[in-house]
Amino acid sequence: MSESVGTWKQVEVAGKAVDVYEPSQPSEHNYVVLHLHGHGGRTLRDNAVYTAEFEKYGLRAVCPHGKRSWWGKRICSEFDAQISPVDYIRQHLLPYINEQFGAEPPAIAVSGVSMGGQGALRLAYWYPREFPVVAALAPAVDFQNWLGQGIPLDEMYESPLDARQDTVTLQIHPLNWPPQQFIACDPRDADCFEGTDRLISKLSSSGIIYEKDLTTSAGGHSWEYFNHMAPATVEFLFQRLERERLKFRD
Repeated sequence: MSESVGTWKQVEVAGKAVDVYEPSQPSEHNYVVLHLHGHGGRTLRDNAVYTAEFEKYGLRAVCPHGKRSWWGKRICSEFDAQISPVDYIRQHLLPYINEQFGAEPPAIAVSGVSMGGQGALRLAYWYPREFPVVAALAPAVDFQNWLGQGIPLDEMYESPLDARQDTVTLQIHPLNWPPQQFIACDPRDADCFEGTDRLISKLSSSGIIYEKDLTTSAGGHSWEYFNHMAPATVEFLFQRLERERLKFRD
């Protein structure tokens, strides 16, 4: 790994804050990782562990601030009263990434933790050609269980059943899915492990290819775990971006 370190900065894209990492020596293929944060709103900006991994592989990172929106197709007034998080990403953030870095699918991977993990998976399942590479740590798959706690989910969905219909497990298409996906969850994660395990089971029964880690334990649902998984996760993202690039090489 280079001894040099790139820089983080915060920019504004269509009125929303976005944290961007520029490595000291960017990949010649203009690879970008779009990272979706969890419910607490903490991005990867100035995270020494992830920064070192991005620097190692020359990966740019783009981390939008999505509030507690759950990164879906529903309007969340805390995020924006007019545009959904998914529409914001596709209509504003992807053009920004292309304009600034010359990156376009399949050179853009999507990742996330917790709320952002399920958001990354849904984004990739909805648009696998745009996001063929996805990594999710401790994805909060069964977010219908969080309704009724006075958070923005309550205004986005009428009932737990309504919310469940929008969860990632029910977005799987057996003939149209991201070819490169990595899903991991700490077995001591009381909030997310059961839903993640159920998602994995459905992927298996549907004949969908994926990689998983449901055995590594490092602090449960916590940044201790997210950081512990950083080397494996970022290596996966880089290697699978390479694999997708080589698919389309003349």
